[in-house]
Amino acid sequence: MDINNWQQEHEQEKEQQHEQERLERVRNKLQSRMSELEPEVAGLHDQAADIRRRFWEEVTLNTSTYEDFEETFYTINQQSAILAERERGHKLMMQQWKNMERLLPAPYFGRIDFQEKGSELSEQIYIGVASFVDEDGLSFLIYDWRTPIASLYYDYSPGPASYVTPVGRIEGEMELKRQFQIQNGQIQSMFDASETIGDDLLQQVLGKGANSQMKSIVATIQKEQNAIIRDDSSRMLIVQGAAGSGKTSAALQRVAYLLYKHRQTIKADQMVLFSPNPMFISYVSTVLPELGEENMQQTTFQEYLDYWLDAALRPEDAFDQIEYVLTARDTPGYEARLQGIAYKASDVFLHALQSYGKWLGQQGMQFKGIRLRDHDLITEERMRVEFYSYNRSLPLFNRVLLLQEWLLNELTLLERIEREASWVQEELHYLDPEHYADVFEMLHKEREVFDLSEQIAKVREMMSSKRREDEGDFDFAWREEELLRRRIVKACFNPLRKGVKKFSFIDVKGIYGQLFGDEADYREKTNEVDIPLHWTEICRQTKERLLHNELFHEDATPYLYVKELIEGVRTNTEIRYVFVDEGQDYSPFQYEYLKKLFPRARMTVLGDFGQAIFMQATSLSAMDSPLIRLYGEAETSLVSLMRSYRSTREIVEFTKLMLPDGESITPFERGGQKPLLKELDGEEKRHAQIAADIAMLRAEGFNSIAVITKTAAESRIAHEALRKQGGEALLLITNEALRFEKAVMVLPVYLAKGIEFDAVLVYDASPEAYSRNNERKLLYTGCTRAMHRLHLYTTGAWSPFIQELPANVYNKATT
Repeated sequence: MDINNWQQEHEQEKEQQHEQERLERVRNKLQSRMSELEPEVAGLHDQAADIRRRFWEEVTLNTSTYEDFEETFYTINQQSAILAERERGHKLMMQQWKNMERLLPAPYFGRIDFQEKGSELSEQIYIGVASFVDEDGLSFLIYDWRTPIASLYYDYSPGPASYVTPVGRIEGEMELKRQFQIQNGQIQSMFDASETIGDDLLQQVLGKGANSQMKSIVATIQKEQNAIIRDDSSRMLIVQGAAGSGKTSAALQRVAYLLYKHRQTIKADQMVLFSPNPMFISYVSTVLPELGEENMQQTTFQEYLDYWLDAALRPEDAFDQIEYVLTARDTPGYEARLQGIAYKASDVFLHALQSYGKWLGQQGMQFKGIRLRDHDLITEERMRVEFYSYNRSLPLFNRVLLLQEWLLNELTLLERIEREASWVQEELHYLDPEHYADVFEMLHKEREVFDLSEQIAKVREMMSSKRREDEGDFDFAWREEELLRRRIVKACFNPLRKGVKKFSFIDVKGIYGQLFGDEADYREKTNEVDIPLHWTEICRQTKERLLHNELFHEDATPYLYVKELIEGVRTNTEIRYVFVDEGQDYSPFQYEYLKKLFPRARMTVLGDFGQAIFMQATSLSAMDSPLIRLYGEAETSLVSLMRSYRSTREIVEFTKLMLPDGESITPFERGGQKPLLKELDGEEKRHAQIAADIAMLRAEGFNSIAVITKTAAESRIAHEALRKQGGEALLLITNEALRFEKAVMVLPVYLAKGIEFDAVLVYDASPEAYSRNNERKLLYTGCTRAMHRLHLYTTGAWSPFIQELPANVYNKATT
């Protein structure tokens, strides 16, 4: 062995031993501090539990006098304050203990030596998922990865470096950058990196298998991802990233960073993530808890629509819509439906609805008459006359509020009149005895509150004359009947009042439906010039759905928009950050709606236009993109991530050539097998081959495997056929699936978005499945889910998107 190599290896061993000793000292201090905290945590927990248990024993309820009531009030407040203090202390200590528990197996993953400009000493900075301070309370043994100084680790290689603090930029020299892989307190490997994050560490992390849930990437954050995470100035942050470029991971680390930086002013429940489907919510649910943060609110846009739309309406979801687009090509009205999807998702239609709102302010409002027991109380015509009697310069919503107030007043007057109706007298005969008993008791209680002298005077008066006594009894009976009449009528009017308060007097379905008349009528209401070619058929389809109390998916957001033009926008001013994943699948209309819904929020949109498989797709990076116009260029930042980390180099080289502009995508240098194309002679052989390949892949240690089909209908066929081949453990994934599991799955490509698998088997890659322009991105999306292996199958020719690829990017097998 060369003497220089020997000395170098000796020095490396010596340095690693030195780092191991330091690691053990830190772990000992962690264990010692955890041992000290345990009794304190338990003690505070017991104290809080004891206070809760004995809360009312410590409080004497006495409301006899004002002074007694005041003393009781202050006693309760004092006990509540003590309990809250104990619970806050317990929560804080528990969080510290959990942070140390997370640190213990691998306290840190990086080290930088930094000499600040003007200082003679260099500081050793070790970086982990949480901070840990020595006994003196001043010396940081570990820095949280979100601290300002930790940004040096992600942004610089050794040499001149700087970082930003609340008081300004700190400049200096990075003398060393070291990365560790630590397991159970042992350094498995360490690298001195010349780049931002060393390829050796990334190779080891990315070479692992897919998991049932997304993991934290704080040890391998790249410089461009760090810029996304720490951006704290943009109102709109758009991340256009290639498949597997780490968009979602960076966004979740961004959430953790923002919660850390603004921990005094922003909580997790003031952030919301719109995910592509419920299964994806499960997939990303552990990332923030791994970092010691609470999960933010997570939902899908469909869930939001379902919650706020009229209960009687059944909206189609986005997956049913795409299933129609992919399978109904030969059905009547197909082209009109496609035009309708595109038009109703556009900002042109949004502007048309805004003009329609102004038209409604002048004419055309539709109301529902208020009826009681088969007769009209307030007719639709009376409401219309009242509504248009208000000042027409007032906004539509304000006039609706005035009408609502008028209706409530009218109901109060009508309720009094209705007490004398003949039906009320009939209802009296069918009342339960309990009603009479309640009223009788109420009347006697009223008598008890009279002044004693008044009671004596009344008794004397009644005793002086038998006739007066009879009149008293009559008065009592009359009052009893009057109270019963009030109760009967009030019970009937209460639902009417509740309905008015919920705007049930407005016929939103009729108002939305009347928009879809002939072209001249539509132009009059909206001032719109450009109308789709198949407008008549679009109108027929829309109104037919409404007739059955259903909505196309493309109508759901516009319908809600019209509803809120009339009833007022349900703005949420508590939400401060909105995250939209798979952002290319949202329409310009939906983005405008989100902006209006969360007026105080900053927005982060993540997506890949290469995976824009829905009709309403929005370009993320074009300078004329509606997203950039949403808040304006000055408040918008656009970041592109073109390096793909998920898949092997061979898979990326194969998939990127499917896109017209895919050449800009660069793979991370992790090698593997080329994608394998298999031509089979018939369906039976295809199913047998897929089943055999699944068994082979599982034998190789790949546990997360996806058989990806084009549609849900095809998924059901494939699942049944593969089960007959012995694949009993196969999971059929539908749009109702709530959890992502580490298993062999059969699912349509649109449900696989955002998720990764060890191996992907594309069930049918023939021209029948993928040949139209909108199907190119479907095939690309399916193939880019694969981390390590990609197989494609056909029983005939190959899709033209595969035929156009050079032969050197795949292997072929004919069976």
